Amino acid sequence: MKKSIVPEQFKHYFDDWHFSPVIEADGTVYLSGVTAARKDKPISIDPQEQFHDAFYKLGVYLNAAGLTYDDILEMTTFHIDLKAHIEVFSKVKDEYVKAPYPAWSAIGVSEFIPENALVEMRIVAKR
Repeated sequence: MKKSIVPEQFKHYFDDWHFSPVIEADGTVYLSGVTAARKDKPISIDPQEQFHDAFYKLGVYLNAAGLTYDDILEMTTFHIDLKAHIEVFSKVKDEYVKAPYPAWSAIGVSEFIPENALVEMRIVAKR
């Protein structure tokens, strides 16, 4: 049986776009793509600030499921201009995600729905 988990501050995704930010099935938690997009703050054009904002939002999603960054098993990140930003992204990531590190794939893409977004993170975590 699957369970939808919708943090209150991101309920508009469920209502407007008809998807669950977080879905749990048999103790495994799947997060929809996480960008820095929020209703209370525009996406920063500064890559470092934007990546911190994306990890903040990721933390809100994980917390809503009763999890932390330590529970991440797999991280797939999608990047605009991957090679230009991967060093900064990696440094920011390492402030949140500690050893033992999850599996991680980084993929370059051409665009995202949110204007100015540079990264989207797809996460699988487990209790």
